[in-house]
Amino acid sequence: MILTGLAVGVAFGFILQRGRFCVTNAFRNVWVARSGTWITAFLLVIAVQAIGVTALTQLDLIHLSWGPLPWLGVIVGGLLFGVSIVLAGGCATGTWFRSGEGLVGSWIALIFYAIGAAAMKHSSLSGVNASVRSFTVPVTTIPALGISAWIPTVVLALVVGVLVWRQLRKPARKVATLPPERTGLAHWLFEAPWQPFLTATLISVIAIITYPLSEATGRHAGLGITTPTGNLLEWTVTGDTSYIDWGVLLVIGILVGSFIAAAASGEFRVRVPDSTQVVKSVVGGLGMGVGASWAGGCTIGNAMVETAQFSFQGWISFLFMFLGVGLGTKVFMLDATHRAPAAAELRTAVVTEGGS
Repeated sequence: MILTGLAVGVAFGFILQRGRFCVTNAFRNVWVARSGTWITAFLLVIAVQAIGVTALTQLDLIHLSWGPLPWLGVIVGGLLFGVSIVLAGGCATGTWFRSGEGLVGSWIALIFYAIGAAAMKHSSLSGVNASVRSFTVPVTTIPALGISAWIPTVVLALVVGVLVWRQLRKPARKVATLPPERTGLAHWLFEAPWQPFLTATLISVIAIITYPLSEATGRHAGLGITTPTGNLLEWTVTGDTSYIDWGVLLVIGILVGSFIAAAASGEFRVRVPDSTQVVKSVVGGLGMGVGASWAGGCTIGNAMVETAQFSFQGWISFLFMFLGVGLGTKVFMLDATHRAPAAAELRTAVVTEGGS
């Protein structure tokens, strides 16, 4: 059964790559372009997944558990993770699937993400991680408060349904495309651009089937990236096969699935970043590993999966990751864009004064 993790990961990676489903861009587009299309798609994943999770739980097919809310770790870690994914150029899954496309900057970010996660969870720094997460309050999920899980599920589904309907009503932008080289299913799989909400629905299906398949191997959780990434590095370093579980095969599968999709669609290309981006990838990767460890998950494990379970950790981390992306965008993207013309004007002024 553990091999189902690899199969799910391959399908997940393929969908992420072909659907261009990047959570960093979804959050960043709200701050930069005031576009809500991709964040609505992200919310659609949560809403559809919530229906599946609630049904599976009510039918006693899956068994989930939660600890007290580590509020400090979730807030600080979520904010750090949000800033870091702007530097790294992608979140946890974005880094995995873009590595499969040949982006060397993502390879670097992925390595240091794994180092940061492993250091926080398994090395001497695990004490720091435990200390940050020791500040807790005794709340877990909305259903744990005595509220039927179907109430927040239905409310979320209705709200997201309205948001999707509003997005679909907007006039579609015309995008110039080359004449198709393939026909039928091959054209759709490897050539045609995928509609964001279709991509979101497919990811929802992946997220839902993850629960029973993962639970069959003793892993009682949904999609998760940070712990498996750290475990993969620990196995690589120590050779201890106990680190290899369903989640580790999942993240390996994401890389494989993304590579298959990129190669088949002609989008695989090794791209080497400049020195500035290398530094950003290193710092961003480490920040992602530390932030996700403190928060208890990344934009997938927390902001997409825990939210579908209506855990307070999931929704609070979602908020602070979103704010962190806004902060990182302002500091590292928008301000840099504004500084460049100013620096050019200053250089021009210096040259002018020197020549007068």
